[in-house]
Amino acid sequence: MDYPVLVNPRKPSLSRMPMRKPKRASAAKAKKGRKTSGSQAKAAPKRPAASVRRRASADDGGKETIKATIRGLRTKLKGALRRVAELGALIVLDVDRLKPINDSFGHGAGDEVLKTIAATLTRQIRASDVVGRLGGDEFVLLLWNLSETDAKAKAVIFEQAVDELSFVFRGQHVTAGASAGVAPLGPQSDAVRALEEADAAMYVRKAHRRHEPRIRLVSS
Repeated sequence: MDYPVLVNPRKPSLSRMPMRKPKRASAAKAKKGRKTSGSQAKAAPKRPAASVRRRASADDGGKETIKATIRGLRTKLKGALRRVAELGALIVLDVDRLKPINDSFGHGAGDEVLKTIAATLTRQIRASDVVGRLGGDEFVLLLWNLSETDAKAKAVIFEQAVDELSFVFRGQHVTAGASAGVAPLGPQSDAVRALEEADAAMYVRKAHRRHEPRIRLVSS
């Protein structure tokens, strides 16, 4: 027995309904899309790595340049200090006639002579040189960047500068005079030994000047 097929007139038949793609495919596609976007998001941070490496390489290059510059400056400084140490001189200068001036005019007159000589020597040296009084009638001068020959020539200039000084005490004109001895200074020089050598050279020089008058008194 055949049964009649009931059809709802308000509801279209399945044959007339448009076909829809299964939701699974859409979900799979969305999932695939998420994976793709996720992989792209994960891969994105790899791009700055190259710039970081380039920046690190540049920093390393800059540091090496600075180190090379410092090494060069240190080498130049060592060379300059070595030249200064090798080209120095010590001069001992003794006032020839200070004792007769003290005996004749008093220690006040002798002090004036010493002060004037100190000022004269200071004008004859450079800013890098040093002048000081050892005591009594002796001065010491430390000269940089001078060979022994140049230092001896400079010692003669010091002697002449002191010889040309003239003083007036109690109406009388008085001259003093000076004798200088030189000792070279090097990187291995001993200060005490150099002072002894310069002092010995000074006494030799003083012996050569003994023909000069002890003190000259000229009436005004």
